[in-house]
Amino acid sequence: MKTILTGIRSNSVLTLGNYLGALLPMVRLSNEHSNNFNINIFVPDLHSIISDVDGSLQENIIRTIKYYLAAGLDINENVHIYRQSHVPAHSELCWILNCVATMGELNRMTQYKEKSEGKASCNVGIFDYPVLMAADILLYDATYIPLGEDQFQHIELTRDIAERFNHKFGDIFTVPAPTREQVAFMEVDEPIRIRDLQNPEKKMSKSTAAENSKIMLDDEPFKAAKKIMSATTDSFEDIQFDFETRPGISNLLYIEALVSNTPLSEVIAKWQGVSRYGDLKKEVANSVSEMLVSFQKRLAEISDEDVLKLLEDGEKYANHVANAKLLEVQTAFGLR
Repeated sequence: MKTILTGIRSNSVLTLGNYLGALLPMVRLSNEHSNNFNINIFVPDLHSIISDVDGSLQENIIRTIKYYLAAGLDINENVHIYRQSHVPAHSELCWILNCVATMGELNRMTQYKEKSEGKASCNVGIFDYPVLMAADILLYDATYIPLGEDQFQHIELTRDIAERFNHKFGDIFTVPAPTREQVAFMEVDEPIRIRDLQNPEKKMSKSTAAENSKIMLDDEPFKAAKKIMSATTDSFEDIQFDFETRPGISNLLYIEALVSNTPLSEVIAKWQGVSRYGDLKKEVANSVSEMLVSFQKRLAEISDEDVLKLLEDGEKYANHVANAKLLEVQTAFGLR
C-alpha cells in the first residue's frame, strides 16, 4: 500500500482554529483512507527542539495525541503513531541526506530566510530542518504528505533529493507526489483559516494576548460562548458573507458551518439578509459550546497509558520499516 505521512506538532493547548483548520481535516483524511493506505502520524519532536524548550515537551506530546483521538481518529492496523526521536533512523538518514543536499538549495528555503531575518545568528537546526523533513518522508516511501502551502517548497526539495539519490544509486526512494497532486489528493479548495474574534483581519492565534480573541480547546464551554457573543462583526444592516469586506460576520458563519458539520452554502442561505446579528451569535455560541462539551468529555476518557501504548506499538512498526530503508541507503553508500 502507498503511505500518507503527516507530522503533528506538539504545542501547548490548541485553539478552535487549530482544531477546525488542521486537526479535523487530518482526522477525516486518515479515517477515509486508512483501509487503502498506510497512515503514518508522527510527532516531530526533533523539529520541536529547534525552538526554545521549557521541559513540557513530553506533556505536550501526550496531550496532542489525545486531541487527535478525541477528535475521532480511528486506530486500525494501518494507522501508526510514533515519536520521531524514538526512531533513530530519522537522525542517521538526515546526516546521509546532508551529503546529497546542497547549501544553495537550503539557502533558498523561504522559511529559513524568514526565521533568520534580522538575527545575528541562528542555530543550524533552523537551516537544516528541511533535510530532516526529507528523511521523515523518504524513510517510509511516503507518497502523500498533507501540509500547508508554506511547506510546499520543502516537498519539492525532498523530491529533488530523492531523484538525485535514485539517479546515482537506483530506485531506493519513492519520490513523493508533486505539490499539485498533493493538493488534489487532499481535496481542499483552500486552507481553513479561522479568524481572530476581536480582530477578524488576522487569524486566530494562541499567542495573541487578548483572551476574548481566541477559543482554546480547554475553555469552559460557557466561557467560549461568551467569547462568541462578544465577537466583532460589522455595522451593516444585514448579514452577508464576504471575507473581503465583512470578515467578522463571515468568520462566524464559517465557524457555524464547520462546527455543526453543515455545508457553508446552507448556513449562508439560512442567514443571508437577516438583520438580527444577535440571533446568529447565539446559534454559533451554542454550536461551539456543544462541540466543546462533547470533545472535552471524550478527551477526559483517554488516559496517558492509552497514548503510551499506541506510541509503543507505532514505534515498533516505525523502527522496523525505517531500519530496513536505512540499511538500503547505508549499503548504497558502502557504509554496510
